[in-house]
Amino acid sequence: MDFHFFLTLSLIALTLLVLKKKARTKRLPPGPWKLPIIGNLHQLGDSPHKSIQRLSREHGSMMFLQLGAVPTLVISSADAAMAIFKGGSGHDVVFSGRPNDLFAAKKFSYNLNSISFAPYGELWRKMRRIAIVELLSSKRVQSFRAVREEEVAAMVSRIASTSGTVNLSKLSMLLANNVVCRVAFGKKYGDRFDAVMHETQVLLGEFLVSDYFPWMRWLNKFNGVEARVEKCFNELDKLYDDVIEDHLVPTRSTLDNEDIVDVLLRLQKDPSQLISLNNQQIKGILTDVFLAGTDRTASILIWIFTELIRNPPCMQKVQAEVQKVANGRHKIEESDLPNLIYLQLVIKEALRLHPPAPLSVPRETTEDCIVGNYEIPAKTRTIIDLRSIGTDPKYWENPNEFRPERFMNSSVDFNGQHFELLPFGVGRRGCPGSNFAIVLVQLTVANFLNRFDWDLPDGMSVEDVDMEEEIGITMFKKTPLCLGQHPRPKTTPHLKLLRINSNVAAAAMTMML
Repeated sequence: MDFHFFLTLSLIALTLLVLKKKARTKRLPPGPWKLPIIGNLHQLGDSPHKSIQRLSREHGSMMFLQLGAVPTLVISSADAAMAIFKGGSGHDVVFSGRPNDLFAAKKFSYNLNSISFAPYGELWRKMRRIAIVELLSSKRVQSFRAVREEEVAAMVSRIASTSGTVNLSKLSMLLANNVVCRVAFGKKYGDRFDAVMHETQVLLGEFLVSDYFPWMRWLNKFNGVEARVEKCFNELDKLYDDVIEDHLVPTRSTLDNEDIVDVLLRLQKDPSQLISLNNQQIKGILTDVFLAGTDRTASILIWIFTELIRNPPCMQKVQAEVQKVANGRHKIEESDLPNLIYLQLVIKEALRLHPPAPLSVPRETTEDCIVGNYEIPAKTRTIIDLRSIGTDPKYWENPNEFRPERFMNSSVDFNGQHFELLPFGVGRRGCPGSNFAIVLVQLTVANFLNRFDWDLPDGMSVEDVDMEEEIGITMFKKTPLCLGQHPRPKTTPHLKLLRINSNVAAAAMTMML
């Protein structure tokens, strides 16, 4: 009897274990079928952001993928993002981790010593605080106003001296690079820095087998990836060493014009700081500043002008607003920007359709958690599909159309508080430098529209504008945007007022006679 009793208990226990395992499996979010070993990797194709968007439409806004050895969660709707990151959900911290085994990211972040790639913890919190309080505060961003205005004016002069079409993709990158170099280093470094940062961006965005099969890291030695990463990293590191050495010259005077390296070196020497920055961490933070400040700013500029040239009524409307505010002046200043209401709507709409990093920087869950009806295991890589969120039909009417007017009388903004529009991310890992990028974007677009009329090259129609994207951590237009520019004639300010005064003077003269 005892034997049968224990046998029955054993069978019940075994059945419960099987059922529990099945239940746990069923509680994962839905996803597409997968192959042995490679899982769903074969379904990503050459354009992962498009494939992920298509798969999410089929399987839901919380979708589970097995990418090689990496369990992956894709978030692709405002509601799904809200379930994780809305205040009180308790999941923001859990979803604030970073993968620690991304080959290129680990190298360029100086072994995860950067704000973007550091694991969630005390070091990351202190570095982020330095960024928010010391490097990217409103006061600090405002202190760089002269740099922005000078570089935008210089670019306007350069365009004015060019005949025919101009490559706006190239010029946008050059402008952003010049501004960020002066803000971070105190001077421009030209092509030397532009080339190495472009290669860094490419390497960070490339598909690497070792990022999905960690035991295959040896493959990077044979496919040329390791050599490319080492070459690019060494060039970047040498440039940082030169910059830091220049800033340590005893006779150097910063006065009130501290650049970002000055600030970081000052904090390094300050014993009252909560964190004692070493040179590796300073270099990691500088890489963050350049990737976010240069590539993402240039990307936003390119997509704004791409959408405006494809939508002439919007171009005419925003240009009329800019010229009204300029009132005959050839230069728009930062003090004018709050008056450019329609321009702000244009920028929001471009960010909705073309977030600079549409798949965001991957996150990783730090522990098991339950979101809605699904169980998300610890160490699950998490991708937030920012483009799908920005085109969620539940929140956006005709979501794929460029219609800046949709933001008229709307409080929706891109500061991370409105889950239907998250071009700069959300939660603790949201981009802390969006205010720096947006001011430069506004100033550049306003001055380009004030000084020039823009059109497509001869023989090219709106339908011919190529919208294909270049794969990378930042999403650029694959084909450079080349437009014809025509300098606008200088107008007389307050022309209506001058006419009134002229009529008054004539009437007075008649009365005197």
